[in-house]
Amino acid sequence: MNSNSLNRDAFSYLDVSLPENFFANSSVFISEKALEQQREIIAAIEHVIALPSYQKLVLNYAPLTALFVPKAHGVFFGYDFHIDENGKSKLIEINTNAGGALLNALRFNADVSQFVEMFQKEWQLSRDSQSLRTLAIVDETPNQQYLYAEFILFKQLFEQHGIHTIICAPENLRYHSQKLWHENTPIDLVYNRLTDFALLEPNQQALAAAYLANNVIITPHPRAHALYADKRNLIILSNTTILETLGVDEDTRKILINCVAPTILVETKNADCLWSGRKQLFFKPAKGYGSKAAYRGDKLTKRVFAEILANDYVAQTFIPPSTQQLHINNQLETFKFDCRAYVYNGEIQLTCARLYQGQTTNFRTIGGGFAPVVTHF
Repeated sequence: MNSNSLNRDAFSYLDVSLPENFFANSSVFISEKALEQQREIIAAIEHVIALPSYQKLVLNYAPLTALFVPKAHGVFFGYDFHIDENGKSKLIEINTNAGGALLNALRFNADVSQFVEMFQKEWQLSRDSQSLRTLAIVDETPNQQYLYAEFILFKQLFEQHGIHTIICAPENLRYHSQKLWHENTPIDLVYNRLTDFALLEPNQQALAAAYLANNVIITPHPRAHALYADKRNLIILSNTTILETLGVDEDTRKILINCVAPTILVETKNADCLWSGRKQLFFKPAKGYGSKAAYRGDKLTKRVFAEILANDYVAQTFIPPSTQQLHINNQLETFKFDCRAYVYNGEIQLTCARLYQGQTTNFRTIGGGFAPVVTHF
């Protein structure tokens, strides 16, 4: 079957409905120069992350599961950018299980065969010439997840290419006889959609054991999150002194210092300074995702700030998102937007934007949601 036989018409026969407000009613327009900057930033970050000195530093605060070194790269890294007032791309954060890529590709008629090839590559890196036969898409209570429709579409896509695919929760997996099992089916590869990035929860013991014994391929995996997506890494990537200490060359340092939002660790000793300068800051949990428990400083109360101090947080210089005006219900409304690049092994596969209103990126805004990116010179 043709790799692109799953297209936007696939939405019409889904057994589950698409998330409400998932797709916006408009495109987003950014310059080709801003997109080229994003490619440069991603290349610079890949260069730094490959350095043994960087890996040694970040693994000091990583979970033990991140010390295992798999051969897989990790699928669907999400690099999130704001476009500043001068039209320049600024990296806000990196995620390692960014959802929505397949839904966006189908909606905007992008090539989905690259996603199948990516999973095949992850398998081949670890198992050479063996065939990928079975794949499990794993998440907590998957049929209640916001992006369950995407799980269904991935299952259809993989099975079109001869890969038997199961959607399940981690507690439905068992590890014995040097294999990970779902009922009577041995699992070759796990597409990991869990947000416990370290695989430490009790219901993930079988998954973690099989992974650490190299008896199943998991992608994305704990090491990928530790190297790329822990928000504390942004402190390193935005600090010229630390980068120089790690042996990062001057050209790479310049790219990162100019394009990564400055980030510092939230500590009790700098609490007074952080509180007084809070209006220019954005507070994020070190291991957070999807804007959960993230706060704009100018909206912060002392009660919430006390909670931030009691947990692992970083403070990032607030870079206002770009805005775009749209007609909604015959009224002209202002929407914010960020730009997301879906990346595999340092290469951008798909770029889209997210339109929203409110304090943080969300899918609650009528007329908002994912939008195609249109470039101009």
